Amino acid sequence: MHILPFDNRNQPIVDVNDPRVPLVYFNIVKLSQGEDFAYQLPGYESCVVPATGMIDVTVEGQTFTAIGGRGVDVWDGEPESVYVPKGAEATFRCTSDTAEVFIAGAKCEEVLEPFDVRAKDIDLVQYGSDDTKTHRKIKHIIGQKQADQVSRLLVSELFTVGAGGWSGFPSHKHDTNRLPDETRHDEVYNFRFKPKHGMGMQLLQLEDGKPGEAFHIVDGSTFLIEKGYHPCVALPGYEMYYFTILGGLSQRPLIQYFQPTHAYQVETIPGIKDMIAKFK
Repeated sequence: MHILPFDNRNQPIVDVNDPRVPLVYFNIVKLSQGEDFAYQLPGYESCVVPATGMIDVTVEGQTFTAIGGRGVDVWDGEPESVYVPKGAEATFRCTSDTAEVFIAGAKCEEVLEPFDVRAKDIDLVQYGSDDTKTHRKIKHIIGQKQADQVSRLLVSELFTVGAGGWSGFPSHKHDTNRLPDETRHDEVYNFRFKPKHGMGMQLLQLEDGKPGEAFHIVDGSTFLIEKGYHPCVALPGYEMYYFTILGGLSQRPLIQYFQPTHAYQVETIPGIKDMIAKFK
């Protein structure tokens, strides 16, 4: 489902127990200097990621200061984050002129401990090539490095490298729990483009060999992936970014099932197997 950009007034874009993607949660919070935002998500672990600006985050009385610091957009520096355990009370305060903050959550059972993720903790992966039109960079915020500190949540930022190109290809899905071939992971994207008037397309194909749907993605678009194969593409001349949240039904490691028609191209894209192995 495509949700066009709108003023959500700091209310969840994807709330808990959403009927389409019940395993994940997503909110965008915009604050001015000195303003606070508090939340609590029973049944969900989460993380707070400033898209821009800087915040102090307090989780159950423990405070993490100076989180973030990116300037004009998500290309302006490295992401930082604070992990919030299931059901914990969290409050963050804007300490810069303004801040735009992503809250990403996943349904889980365990109650763990809060921690911060600084720029040095980000796990960076770059793969693909200009020749295959698949060149991209992934910044894992809550990724393999944090595997023993979280339950079901995976959070990353994905960038096309250069101007234009494909992402999420070869086409894959993760909508059915059938280990060891595939896991059920709900997923949510939030897109940004550089320049902001850039745009792209999100494809969604439910069955191999049958026509799917194409969605016109713009700066600020949110896309909910309940099921199906879902590659996306940026128009030539524009850089594309998307914030991605994954929540697993039975486990945290993601096992993608590649569309049979295109699966052989896993062998043609440089570094893609290393990329696949990082979603753990």
